[in-house]
Amino acid sequence: MIINNAYLSEVYEMARRRDPNKPEFLQAVLELLRSLVPLVEKQPHLFKKGVLDRLIEPERFIQFRVAWKDRDNNTRVNRGYRVQFNSSLGPYKGGLRFHRTVTPSVIKFLGFEQTFKNSLTGLPLGGAKGGSDFDPHGKTDDEVMNFCQSFMSELFRHIGASTDVPAGDIGVGNREIGYLYGQYCRLMNISEGTMTGKGIFAGGSLLRTEATGYGLCYLAEVILGKLHHTSLEGKKIIVSGSGNVALYVIKKAQNLDPAL
Repeated sequence: MIINNAYLSEVYEMARRRDPNKPEFLQAVLELLRSLVPLVEKQPHLFKKGVLDRLIEPERFIQFRVAWKDRDNNTRVNRGYRVQFNSSLGPYKGGLRFHRTVTPSVIKFLGFEQTFKNSLTGLPLGGAKGGSDFDPHGKTDDEVMNFCQSFMSELFRHIGASTDVPAGDIGVGNREIGYLYGQYCRLMNISEGTMTGKGIFAGGSLLRTEATGYGLCYLAEVILGKLHHTSLEGKKIIVSGSGNVALYVIKKAQNLDPAL
């Protein structure tokens, strides 16, 4: 038995039968179900009405073709995705990732976890995720704009301020959000809060870029204080990567402890 509970094992086997080629998603489901063993044993009635069966199955998975022109005026084709995983708490919310490693399994895994991440904020937000196997690195501004406009021309009919609110993620920063949001406004003939992560000029928030990295340091300070009665001061910190989150983790950590 993969999970030390007959019901949870049955739920996992159902997920594996449905998505045998989605290893990232299956790993996330397995980790969640294993963590629920004590709860299921104490309150089995909570899960006899298909709660978990519904929780691991997205409400909607959208896949579409994205055709765009490169710098030599050749047509390129990528795949675009949006998984609207769960709207029990409110409109779908989750980022868009542009990277060559993006697959349906990765998108489904990220959307599944985003559902729980959003629920922990206490805000009325559901979980979603999206993206494409398009890699913006090495592309010209015109190529990125062409791709983003083509991507949004397919996605726009599935999102909205009260329906699904995408944000940025790996490969999707202020530039990409600007192109995506501009195309959305053009197609819908309306300007509304349909995307977060916009630049200040387009109504974005101050410190939006730094928020994730700074927040990680604030969270670490709280955890260290409550669990170990200490702080980041005097500690050695290892940061993996050098992207948007990592850079601002380093910056905030140095502010909290100039000795770092």
